Amino acid sequence: MSSKQTPGEIYCHQGDLPADVSFGDAIAVDTETQGLSLLRDRLCVVQLSAGDGSAHLVHFPDRNYDAPNLKRVLSDTSTTKLFHYARFDVAVIRRDLNILCSPVFCTKIASKLVRTYTDRHGLKDLCKELLGIELSKEQQSSDWAAPVLTRAQQEYAAADVLYLHALYEKIEQHLVRENRRELAAACFAFLPVRAELDLAGWSEEDIFHH
Repeated sequence: MSSKQTPGEIYCHQGDLPADVSFGDAIAVDTETQGLSLLRDRLCVVQLSAGDGSAHLVHFPDRNYDAPNLKRVLSDTSTTKLFHYARFDVAVIRRDLNILCSPVFCTKIASKLVRTYTDRHGLKDLCKELLGIELSKEQQSSDWAAPVLTRAQQEYAAADVLYLHALYEKIEQHLVRENRRELAAACFAFLPVRAELDLAGWSEEDIFHH
């Protein structure tokens, strides 16, 4: 399959990205795993988007994480990685790909800082309120380690990154409006450390608690 990006296309690659794929200075990133336990559940898919309506999915049906092109893109400190719930994704990528994503922007943390009028900070909630887009979560419970991803799985995985650039632009305006941009930046800078704490066994305990 050609790696040339066409808006609206979903490209599924097994094991690594093609060498010539580029994403610009801000990359939307998400992961799919076999579950939500960092002790038990392995990385199966990494989704990426340049914000142009297309998405690249890197599928790991086995445990071979030798993905030099993907690692190069994710470890590039000149690009901002846009996540929703970066704490989990950064930890999974650190554990299985052995790289640390930085700098990052997390739309979930940003939402909690500015949308204090609600406790609904899921990606589906943000897309509905800020973008007027309804996301389907039908494939959320799915076998992502299957030898081949179904079209429904691919579309679900792609949807998790296709709107992050638009959300970033909207929620950045809210951070500026509420004078919380510096606070958000400090939280984002701490995320790689939070991921390391999770992987080291401090996932539940708040070490700052008296």
